[in-house]
Amino acid sequence: MPPRAQAAASLAPVDEREREFSALYRAHFGYAWRTLARYGVPRASLEDAAQEVFMIVLRRFGTWSGRASFRAWLHGVARRVASAQRRRQHRHQRKLEALDQRGEPPRVALDQQLDERRRLDALAEAIERLEPRRREVFVLTELEGLSAPEIADALGCKLNTVYSRLRRARADINREMAAHYGADHG
Repeated sequence: MPPRAQAAASLAPVDEREREFSALYRAHFGYAWRTLARYGVPRASLEDAAQEVFMIVLRRFGTWSGRASFRAWLHGVARRVASAQRRRQHRHQRKLEALDQRGEPPRVALDQQLDERRRLDALAEAIERLEPRRREVFVLTELEGLSAPEIADALGCKLNTVYSRLRRARADINREMAAHYGADHG
């Protein structure tokens, strides 16, 4: 087979998959939008949430087995995206409420600021020293606010693996912080 024919043959399944995805996107975007709205996603966030749904669909397109209808599968994806969206909103709202309750931040003495800075630097170093897979899970959980099931989906690993890595990462960081805290204050 000539090189051009080989290249065209290798691209054909991708083109077909793109066409199939595009057709499903056009046919079901409104359904995803309405489903997200029914699950409480605010109107201002619907566009982003719908795009997130289809990004997940695109990423997992090959995993849809056809056991259920595409629409049922899409509904499940939209439900999980809406749930994650609500969790993010609630966390954001709680942070705003906490800021409102505190009012103006108190003036902190310079030595307290330096102490806090040293603790943050020690924490950043402890995170950097984590084994890469543990660091990845720790950052996604603690800094990015993803849930364990979301991380398992994102990393393509089992949920218990995520919990195990997170537990070990937290233990490693606690151990390092205790050692650092003891060294600074001992």
